[in-house]
Order: sequence, then structure tokens, then C-alpha cells
Amino acid sequence: MLSLDSSSIASAALTRNGEVLAEFATRDTRSHAEALAPAVYNLLGQAGIEPPQLKAILVGTGPGPFTGLRAGLVSARTFGFAWQLPVYGMCSLDALAHRAAQDAAEGTEFLVATDARRKELYWGRYMTHEDGHGRFARPVGGPQVTAPDQLPALPVHGYGAGLHAAQLPNLVTDSAEWQPTAADLSRAAWARQERGIELSTDTSPLYLRESDAKVAVHRKKALR
Repeated sequence: MLSLDSSSIASAALTRNGEVLAEFATRDTRSHAEALAPAVYNLLGQAGIEPPQLKAILVGTGPGPFTGLRAGLVSARTFGFAWQLPVYGMCSLDALAHRAAQDAAEGTEFLVATDARRKELYWGRYMTHEDGHGRFARPVGGPQVTAPDQLPALPVHGYGAGLHAAQLPNLVTDSAEWQPTAADLSRAAWARQERGIELSTDTSPLYLRESDAKVAVHRKKALR
């Protein structure tokens, strides 16, 4: 499976049955369109895989900023069309949640958060479960976008939370640099498939709020 996520940083990964074969991630949150396509071809070369050998494409659907999120979604849909592969979508916060669940006890509720800018956070609420396949995170609320002080009083993971540490006393400091990545998204997808849960073919973006660019309601008259 080829996975892409551009909800925060730009990342890509090749995985087989949840095992990461090769991965790529930027530190920059503003060069998604330029980075993703070359990264995909480099990963295929590193792993010695040709596009016809891929079975599917997975893409993070956000929440995230408009421009960056679109870059990943359009790339995934384009590769899927060109290579005649099914494209699946998953909330990008699920990637962080799956990572966080690996160190949490059964039944633990927690939050994950990414930077929504404007002094706000995108966040979701999850609960850890454990079965014969290991630990996994089950969504129990969200995703939402709010100010940091409006988050429930639960342990919170992620880079977004780290940016507002003073307002989030329940920040899990070891996770303050975590960003959603395509590799963790693939692991979360595999955890679902192991449990017989089908992946969604819905790749609609989770913007959660309106664009900054709006069409004027009243057109101005041209000056003569």
C-alpha cells in the first residue's frame, strides 16, 4: 500500500501488511505539492517496487489547512487514477491516535491534537482497546477545531498540543513533537483490517471551518 498524508507535514510511506518498507516526511508544513510526487517515486525506487505491484492507496483526509491538505488528496487521487488503484481515506488524527495507543493501558481515554493555526487546535478523542491483534485506538469523539482551553481534561498527544503546553496541563510531553505521518496512518489502517473493518473509499477533505478566501457578496461597481 502507498500512503500519503499532508494534513500537517508532507509524508509518504510504502507498507506491506502494516510493516513499513520505506517512508518519507518533511519538516516543512508549506511545500506539500512540491515534495509529495518526487517522494513517492523515490520510495518506489528504494523499495524496488513498480506501481503495478501496489494494491491500494491510502490518504489522510485531515483535518488540516486547505492548501496543504488538498495537495495530498489530489496526489492520491491522481496516482489512483493513473495506476488504476482503489483510493481509501482516513482521518489523519487516527495516525496519531494509533501511535499513542501503543503505550496506553486498555480502556484509557485520550486526545490527539494538531495545529489548526489561528491559536486553535484540530483534535479528536479516542479510547485504547486491546485484543489478540494488540492495542488499537477507537474514535469516541471528534474531530473538532477549538481553542486549546476548550479541550476535555484528558491526556493529550501531538505537536499541536505542544504548541500550547501552558494551556494544556495534561499534555503528554513525550509526544509533543508528534505529527500525523503516512507510516502511522498505514499502521492504523492495518489495525482496522486485521479486525475485519473495511477501509472507507470516502476521500472528502475534513476542513472543519470555512476558507479564508471568500467571494464578496456584493460586487463593487466598476469606476468610470
